[in-house]
Amino acid sequence: MAFDGLELIEPNALYNLLQQATVYSCLSDPNYLLLIDARIKSEYNESHVVTAKKAPKSEGGSFMVPYDAELECKQHIVVYDSNTADLKDVEAPAIACGRLLWEMGSRNPVKILRGGYEEFSALYPFLRTQKILFMPREMDQIKAYPVEIVPGAVYIGNWRQGNAPYIQKDLKIKAHVNVCVEAETFFKDPGPEHCHLQVEDTNDADLLTHFDKACNFIEEHRQKSQAVLVFDHLGISRCATIVIAYLMKHNQWPLMRAYFHVQNCLSTLRPNRAFVQQLSEWEQQLFGAKTTEIADPNF
Repeated sequence: MAFDGLELIEPNALYNLLQQATVYSCLSDPNYLLLIDARIKSEYNESHVVTAKKAPKSEGGSFMVPYDAELECKQHIVVYDSNTADLKDVEAPAIACGRLLWEMGSRNPVKILRGGYEEFSALYPFLRTQKILFMPREMDQIKAYPVEIVPGAVYIGNWRQGNAPYIQKDLKIKAHVNVCVEAETFFKDPGPEHCHLQVEDTNDADLLTHFDKACNFIEEHRQKSQAVLVFDHLGISRCATIVIAYLMKHNQWPLMRAYFHVQNCLSTLRPNRAFVQQLSEWEQQLFGAKTTEIADPNF
């Protein structure tokens, strides 16, 4: 049986929640995310997902609401245990803890991590830690990774992320689509294979004529199981437009579906209006008709 107030999320969805940022990581906002580890104390102490708190228990072994949880204020509440795979197991620690948090006042459905810590830590070992307490200044200093659009294959980031060696290593990035005007990166040869699209982020800039080149470059590496990072200066406009165009072409998705998939991964998505118009023209080229109404205020 499934339970009201709970929803299952994939590991990459938690990964992306942890990477949302503007000037600072969204994790520095105390109302953004409550991440709860429902495993036993020894497992939590050995390692856990960064910023996760241990779910407290009563002397009788029942889960309790963490001190100062302020459930009604949290935008996202995520609970994980070792390896829960679905919402049917009433005995699973994550389910029991999640049900309590829902019943005690969470304003949004509590998210249960599919596969638990075992699957998440296998996919993202660099997000494991033994650190239990993060001070506010430490939360401000957390540096986000690129968001993951196609699991293990396609990422969107900013210029800093495109030039950070540890990010290329941790995400196994083998190729870059650089949509900054500047071509320079800090990598010495041989670095990631490079596709440079020298396009300004302005209303008269032309990305449309570069869509085919960029899409083919991304797909070529995806077919070789090589991860690609698409980045621009801020990581919210030009690079996102390229990735939306890629999803439209290679997944055969209409603009609306591709756009909202990327927006679900990247909350700061902000392509300029000219690029949205060019994506609409791309939809016409790919499918012979414009099926997405870009005048919709959601665009």
